Amino acid sequence: MKNETETINLRHPTGAAWLALAQQRIPELLSDHASCEKKAASMAITMMKYFHTYPKILSKLSKIAREELVHYEQVLKLLDRLDIRFKPKPACRYARALWLNVDPEKSNRLIDQLMICAIIEARSCERFEKLAPILPEPLSSYYQRLYLAERRHAMVYLDFAREITNEAHMQSRLDRLLDIEGQMITQVEDVFRFHSGVPSKCLSDADAVNP
Repeated sequence: MKNETETINLRHPTGAAWLALAQQRIPELLSDHASCEKKAASMAITMMKYFHTYPKILSKLSKIAREELVHYEQVLKLLDRLDIRFKPKPACRYARALWLNVDPEKSNRLIDQLMICAIIEARSCERFEKLAPILPEPLSSYYQRLYLAERRHAMVYLDFAREITNEAHMQSRLDRLLDIEGQMITQVEDVFRFHSGVPSKCLSDADAVNP
């Protein structure tokens, strides 16, 4: 890690409307959270194919994949403990929009992929930090612990990029994708997911009637 205080400066914080809805929709929050952890593990494994000549990076990617799978198992156990049935749903447009903006140019493609992994981890980290004080136990303590893990993962992906490009190039790719991420996280959406944007009025009204 470049330094212990480094962070990814997301363009927009998670809004109060999403946080309020998360408090009401804990079963959906946890189910989608579990799905996100599984996808994160899969992505870490996928990224390994680009670094076969970097044994240290391969080792770190393997560790990230294992940690994400452990988080997946932990969330499933929380669902069981809370007597909530795991109900995965189709993903929201958030990650798909980011991946659609990967530059096909070879010199930028891998950097963009690493930046997207870092940004998604950073957004997860930001939401864990905001959710921890407002959710009941055992979720509060658990999300506080996950905040630290996701922050570390985000920085590790930045470090991978530094192995294959210079700081200025990496930052330019990161800034471009952060702008796109900021647009997605502030768009109104009629679905609620761990990485969804601003809840639509009709979604909020439905929750008020059918919590």
